[in-house]
Amino acid sequence: MILAAAQTKPTRGDIDANLSDHYRLIELAVKNKAQLIAFPEMSITGYEREHAQRLAFQKNDSRLDHLQKLAVENNIVIIAGAPIEIGSNLFIGEFVISPDKLVSIYTKQFLHEGEDEYFQSSFDNNPIISIENQKISFAICADIDNPLHPENAKKRETDIYTASIFFSPNGIPNAYRDLQNYAEKHQMNVLMSNFSGESWGSPSAGQSAFWNNKGELIGQMNDSDSGLLLVEKQKDNWTSRVLKN
Repeated sequence: MILAAAQTKPTRGDIDANLSDHYRLIELAVKNKAQLIAFPEMSITGYEREHAQRLAFQKNDSRLDHLQKLAVENNIVIIAGAPIEIGSNLFIGEFVISPDKLVSIYTKQFLHEGEDEYFQSSFDNNPIISIENQKISFAICADIDNPLHPENAKKRETDIYTASIFFSPNGIPNAYRDLQNYAEKHQMNVLMSNFSGESWGSPSAGQSAFWNNKGELIGQMNDSDSGLLLVEKQKDNWTSRVLKN
């Protein structure tokens, strides 16, 4: 099994530019035989609050068409984030785009302070997928601040907990501490993807990472590069390498 965490530098509100960056990184992941690639929180738009409604995606949004094409043609699961409008509500969400043409939506369950002015939280959209009999579940940013989130993932027999985040240099030590603890306590592998560039006028910390189900840090990126953290499982051992974009 090969998984990829994409570490990107978003262009604020420029969906076309950000999608082009997604395509490039997906193609790099495919060349390296990845079966899943996870992007950071609201990766398609950059992290947004005030402009999220204007930038929002729908479930069957035509702007996802090329991502769907890439998923199907290359047998890869793509996890890409955006503000998502469902009915009359706006969510911080991500699209889980599978090779079988299915597009699922995960919506953020635990909002960060100030996000509730613009977004709803929801437990209703919480897919789980499988690759090589490994169950994979999802988290977005502040979800990982609440221990109930990984506990619920473990109750669903999650093998790989995938966190798409936007954490600052001040916040990343806590993210590392918590994700390592969750990996060890719940015996889940943890894949985390973070921005490496500024978004919403704030710096991001990069350092996308992977912990195995013993809580051991297998690989990480630095705080400034964009590219991929690739992790590969052979038998029971994980190895990692970094590919700069």
